[in-house]
Amino acid sequence: MPGTPPSGYPFEKAIARHLADLSGPAPRGRAKYTDRFLLQLALIVTILAILAILTPNRFFEPSLVHLTVVLGVLGIWRFGWWLNHALRAEYYRRSLWPPKRAQAQALWRSGWRPRRLHIQMTTYREEPAITRHVLASILSQVRREAIPTSIWVGTGSAGDEAVIHDFVRAHAADLSSPACEITIVRQNQPGKRMAIGLVLRGMTRQGVEPDDLVIFMDGDAVYGPDVLEKTLSLFGTDPALQALTTDEEVICFGPDWIGSWLRMRFAQRRLAMQSHAVSDRVLTLTGRFSVFRARHIIDRSFIRTIEADHLDHWLWGRFRFLSGDDKSTWYHLLARGARMTYVPDTTVYTIEVIKGSGINRMVENFRRWSGNMLRNGSRAMALGPRAMPAFIWWCIVDQRIAIWTMMVSPVLAFYGTLIDPLYLINVILWVVASRLALVMVLYTHARRPEIAWPFILYFNQIINAVVKIYMLFHLAKQRWFNRGNQSAQAGVGRRLRDRVAMFQMVTTVTLFVTVLGIYAGVLPFPF
Repeated sequence: MPGTPPSGYPFEKAIARHLADLSGPAPRGRAKYTDRFLLQLALIVTILAILAILTPNRFFEPSLVHLTVVLGVLGIWRFGWWLNHALRAEYYRRSLWPPKRAQAQALWRSGWRPRRLHIQMTTYREEPAITRHVLASILSQVRREAIPTSIWVGTGSAGDEAVIHDFVRAHAADLSSPACEITIVRQNQPGKRMAIGLVLRGMTRQGVEPDDLVIFMDGDAVYGPDVLEKTLSLFGTDPALQALTTDEEVICFGPDWIGSWLRMRFAQRRLAMQSHAVSDRVLTLTGRFSVFRARHIIDRSFIRTIEADHLDHWLWGRFRFLSGDDKSTWYHLLARGARMTYVPDTTVYTIEVIKGSGINRMVENFRRWSGNMLRNGSRAMALGPRAMPAFIWWCIVDQRIAIWTMMVSPVLAFYGTLIDPLYLINVILWVVASRLALVMVLYTHARRPEIAWPFILYFNQIINAVVKIYMLFHLAKQRWFNRGNQSAQAGVGRRLRDRVAMFQMVTTVTLFVTVLGIYAGVLPFPF
């Protein structure tokens, strides 16, 4: 997989080469697992087995067994929940999805097409090579499928527009209006949300019918070879379907470890999305690529939600959302009982260029993702299980609970180590072995398994939980590294609010750690 291209490297050719590699058939069965990977896996399992035999078992020592009980109960709960998702994902992939695909494919081959397709794309100072690949993937499929299409591009700079103009003049001369119209909209206010709002307002003025289809996408998302056919056809076979999102894969130009981390997260996404889709809902309609039935898009309340979605908070007051437009669209449809689904057999490729510190980029991504999830999760929970399938409602609740349950294990492991230093070795062995078991499930959802995933998974879980705890008390703090390093926070009384939020967080975390310390027997009971 790609790392950072060296100076002078033909970046555009590098993207094309990796797209060609990924767009081919994914390895299956034994071909998926290289000899090197199997050797590494066998080595890790052997080391774990030897250490487990040689290390004294402290889990059931009288002074530690109460810690083991808690860790065991939490482990059964969390791993049981993971297994539940895995089984639901397999049921979706093997039983529910194939008939849907066969029906949609038959309809498409019979000649059905949507009346018109509208593509809404935003780009902000994107690498020109990426923009050209994105446009090429769109235009080639519009040309091949012969779908009347309006392409709306929201831009943030003249440089973006020059790249688009040059590419369209060179490669889209045969796509004449009105069969294919390309409109560029320069945003006059900062932020992706305003860019999307301007595009949608322009789109509705040009005329959009309720059953037209609208694609929301980012300027770094390259279509796989059959994306339009495999997504649009589903709306023809299911009149109740209102939105969908697809499989994603990443091409990362940056540190090897962050590329591995992103690929692992996309494997997790595949598992979760297929599990959620069993209930005819998903937990996000990703801004990278999602398709909507236009009846929701032309609703002015929908457009205004995109532009000025906000939250009323007792401490932070009313504050507008900086990022998370995909969560806003999702919540808008979720609150109206709209059916959504996930398409597992077609892929959109995200091109990530990591500049600077990989750790900083990882943390900033977590801050943005976690903030978006927390801001929208609270109001989604408030809808209650009657507004959506009960399983989906509980998934939203579980996202909040998991923030704290994830931190119980490392805190109790620390206290156990104070009682008996060998307990730490036992816990480390358990962490590696359990994460290895979890990623064995993820490997079935990966194009290529990677031996680093058990370690990255645990690191990912800890960092994610820590960031979520911080964001839980600082919902108004927002920063978007990918969009010009934008930041936002409620302005009035900011310093006082910051101090109140920090006091809340410190006291809550202190109480959490103290209660666990008392239970562990390391801290004295106060009464």
